[in-house]
Amino acid sequence: MKSVYYILMSFLFLFCNKPEEKTTYPIEKKDTAVSVQKHPKFNTYWNTGKAEITSYALTQSRYGQIHQGTAVNIFVTEEFLPNKQVKADNQDEHNISILKLNSTKKFVTGIYPYSLMTSTFTPIYTSQKAIKISFSSQEWCGNTFVQLNNRAQFEIDFRSYFETNADKKIVLTKNILENDLWNLLRINPKKLPTGNFNSIPSFEFLALNHQKIAAYQANASLKEEGDFITYSIYYPSLKRELTIKATKKFPFTIENWKETFTKNGKENTSEATKIKTIQTAYWNKKRVTDTKERTLLGL
Repeated sequence: MKSVYYILMSFLFLFCNKPEEKTTYPIEKKDTAVSVQKHPKFNTYWNTGKAEITSYALTQSRYGQIHQGTAVNIFVTEEFLPNKQVKADNQDEHNISILKLNSTKKFVTGIYPYSLMTSTFTPIYTSQKAIKISFSSQEWCGNTFVQLNNRAQFEIDFRSYFETNADKKIVLTKNILENDLWNLLRINPKKLPTGNFNSIPSFEFLALNHQKIAAYQANASLKEEGDFITYSIYYPSLKRELTIKATKKFPFTIENWKETFTKNGKENTSEATKIKTIQTAYWNKKRVTDTKERTLLGL
């Protein structure tokens, strides 16, 4: 009996202490021909220890009306840990170089304010989709938060105060991510998807409009107009179109964008127009006196 007991206890010990299997981010080898346009100014613009910050005058559609506000896009390159899916504290051969976009919007509806932010982390030197995306909304009714982690599949956590949008975990097959397209436009607009394909719309749109987080049929086009390029993506089932206008020449600065969708038979349009673009290491400018560049941005 003792031998049976020891065998059983050994089995339980091994089973209970079995290392947790982690689903890792599938790393591809660097391939600059795939993602990064071979432009001589790429490194000198993006890898100088500064972020690109652009402010926009925003007209935001919400509750069937137009509200004035501001938007800011912060693009910056960073070293990223692909498995932990966080910014790396130290240099390491396993790090991935990413282009991060922190997109923020602030506007007021009636008496109470909205603050929206989306963070998208896109690999620069491979053709893979964004490693991570997070979206958050803060307003007086409550908070909403969405996070996507790119692992074997898309793993999504959703948190909300609405009953119809109750907390949930979602696993999706990998498809094109609308949030990813903003970074891809800045890396190499020639690699933007066109024609018909399935795409997961922006988490901002899905969360604020209580739409199912899923891939929807879309069609997109990329056109040249003088000194600019215009990228448009349309979702027939959502009756929604997003159009982004950028400079045709590097660094493909985003000049404006427009989002239109139909809800309850009414067309809703939000637009943003560039105020100012600067490059700065903003994370080192946190003193009370460090407000000059904020004024320059019109904020």
